[in-house]
Amino acid sequence: MTGDDVSINVTASSSGDATARRGLRPRRAVSRHWEDRLWRGATRTAVTVPLIGLAFVIVILVVKAWPAIQVNGPGYLSRSTWQIGNLYGGVSHVHGIEIPQGANYGAWPLIAGTLQSSVIALIVALPLSIGTALALTERMPRWIAQPLGFFVEILAAIPSVVIGLWGGLVLGPFLSAHVYPLVANHVPNVPVLNYFRGYVGQGEGLLTSGLILGFMIVPIIAATTRDLFMQVPSLPKEGAEALGFTEAEVARRITIPWVRSGIIGATILGFGRALGETMAIAMVSGSIQGHLANNIYGTMTTIAATIVTQLDSSFTDATGFALANLAEAGLILAVISILVNFGARTIVTRTSRYRAPLGRA
Repeated sequence: MTGDDVSINVTASSSGDATARRGLRPRRAVSRHWEDRLWRGATRTAVTVPLIGLAFVIVILVVKAWPAIQVNGPGYLSRSTWQIGNLYGGVSHVHGIEIPQGANYGAWPLIAGTLQSSVIALIVALPLSIGTALALTERMPRWIAQPLGFFVEILAAIPSVVIGLWGGLVLGPFLSAHVYPLVANHVPNVPVLNYFRGYVGQGEGLLTSGLILGFMIVPIIAATTRDLFMQVPSLPKEGAEALGFTEAEVARRITIPWVRSGIIGATILGFGRALGETMAIAMVSGSIQGHLANNIYGTMTTIAATIVTQLDSSFTDATGFALANLAEAGLILAVISILVNFGARTIVTRTSRYRAPLGRA
């Protein structure tokens, strides 16, 4: 084969490869175009589906609760009565809606019980969660911190009915027999602290409910906060120690402020869990409708616990008004949860604008 033949073959081969590459480029471009469109469509769907689901739930609640909204009016939020009426007697008509005779509903005790128990849970759980997270990330060696952190996460997987059973059979009776009387008998009788005085009951009530809720949300806040603390770089902490900061000052001025937005988010996540908790509260609160706790030990109930305890009996109401009232209560709980999350988002947005200051040693 001569040199001219070799050059001809090389030229033909290169021209063939170039033709093949030119043929593959449009196919690759089309494939990447459709892949990009599919990806954008999937992400838009993923963002839209939760919003559609939330709107669907709210609309259904409004439709189901509309008869009760018309009959109860705005006073539903401030009244303290909860009377289902005579389900086997006559039927009254209010605004053209059939209701059992004597039916009268008010949601104020349910709203107050929900907020009070959740706030107590947050007061108990937040310092415990942050302390647990700091201990796992700052104080304990890794070979101890890892298994302890695993057990903290496992606590979040315990069913609420099991925790409620433990609270009703063990924690509540123990506290009412050995702890609550000491507090109730020694707290000064002043306008604010007298809420901690009075009859302590048998262990069912507001304080026990708050403690149970706090126990349930500690793993949620602690696990999230621990992961946040692990992301804090060591250089600012070491620099603060070099400036003369104590370990407490490093935690208070460096570690916690560095991830404060995430801590707020974790706190609201736990608070939302407390607002919607059902079975555990139904087992330890006393489940008393239309009744505000006279003191911090008094029996009460929440919106979620009322729905789960009253749902079965509400089906016996032939007019459907009892179910409409439960739907209205559920709508109020949904609105409270949404407002809490919007407020948390506002706080997180504002606090995330600032970086952690070192402070003064």
